[in-house]
Amino acid sequence: MTTDQTAAAVIEALAALADPADAVFLQRFFKTGPGEYGEGDVFLGVRVPQTRAVAKRFAGLPLPEVSALLDSPVHEHRLAGLIVLNAAFARASGVRTRDDGERERLAAFYLQAVRGGRVNNWDLVDASAEYVLGAFLLDRPRGLLDELAASPVLWERRVAVLSTFTFLKAGDASTTLELAARLLDDPEDLMHKAVGWMLRETGKRVDRALLTGFLDEYAGRMPRTMLAYATEHLDAATRAAYRAAPRRSGRGLR
Repeated sequence: MTTDQTAAAVIEALAALADPADAVFLQRFFKTGPGEYGEGDVFLGVRVPQTRAVAKRFAGLPLPEVSALLDSPVHEHRLAGLIVLNAAFARASGVRTRDDGERERLAAFYLQAVRGGRVNNWDLVDASAEYVLGAFLLDRPRGLLDELAASPVLWERRVAVLSTFTFLKAGDASTTLELAARLLDDPEDLMHKAVGWMLRETGKRVDRALLTGFLDEYAGRMPRTMLAYATEHLDAATRAAYRAAPRRSGRGLR
């Protein structure tokens, strides 16, 4: 761990790895153009493994410094801040080092960042939601995820769904299935992918019968992308049968 645990030092370390050609590619890949979901996001051109390596060097970064990273317009700065936050939450959740007060403080910090629009691209959500909010709510009431799932903000809804990955890994698909049913009519393709992914993981990690039961009830209402993701690991004949299910009325049919 590096001695200078400041946001400025993280920013300097990332700048040393910046690649302008990669920055151009990442700007396109993460849809940063006018009217796209990542409009205005700025990239240095640092790949994720490199960002993770930098974050590991700054594992002791204080929360005010993490907050400074999350306030940055630069995508890799925000990602590094979230990776540091993940590590801090994991330390506070250790068998011998569990600190419920610290876990609550870190979860509240993360939720504030989400609601403040600082966790604002799909990779930022996917790299953090399960490791902080999901882990925090694993043994707690989960009504907060219902609130996030009802948000008009795409990234808050995705945080709700991706947080349930923690529960799936623990063998509990109940919240995933509840949110999936609520989000059938979500207008965003990124949500269709997220919900379909978590449904697929339900069948893979928890119980295939839970997935097929959901599909029996809702396949005809599921957006095409969601259905494709959810059925990806089923055998070809079963997958084809669900994808051929008669389409039912509803705003989610795309």
